[in-house]
Amino acid sequence: MKPTLKRIFDVLFSIIALCLFFWVILIAWFMAVIDTSTNGIFTQERIGQYGKRFRIYKLRTIQKIHDSGEFQISRTGRVLRNFKLDELPQLFNVLKGEMSIVGPRPDISGYYDLLVGENRKILELKPGLTSLASLKYCNEDQLLEKQPSPLVYNDQVLFPDKVQLNLDYYYQQSFCGDLKIILKTIGFVFLKRPI
Repeated sequence: MKPTLKRIFDVLFSIIALCLFFWVILIAWFMAVIDTSTNGIFTQERIGQYGKRFRIYKLRTIQKIHDSGEFQISRTGRVLRNFKLDELPQLFNVLKGEMSIVGPRPDISGYYDLLVGENRKILELKPGLTSLASLKYCNEDQLLEKQPSPLVYNDQVLFPDKVQLNLDYYYQQSFCGDLKIILKTIGFVFLKRPI
């Protein structure tokens, strides 16, 4: 797909989505503020296109347990994560040109920025709100919870598979392909199954 066409689609999709769901974002944000006792917004540095760093926007879903000082997913946070509502503020990242609707999910430093050889082609893509890899591992949190060593499992199993899926997307990306991924994402979010 031509970069110009993809950018036009990203902007139009984001504007329409924000017009339709801005009220949802406001309500979800208000719930996050109350439930986490914070400003409700979570930002974190991620690796973007060509390895450029940017700050991603999400609704906060983690709260601090005052007695122990530990952190856990809040009650509202579980709902927001389940329906991916915590990701909606990333539409602003898309409008800023830091992200795309479809593309590899942006990761923290120490992963995509360390890729070598052919795998480094993934960095030529803008990170996205959704991808084939994020659809395949939509239950990643639960999957990692079952592992005796979640970090090792992520580094040795999940991440290499995500790299391959994203590399496949790099070579096969198309406008129709992006639309199919978006429809599958809608199916997972609202129906909990692909369309």
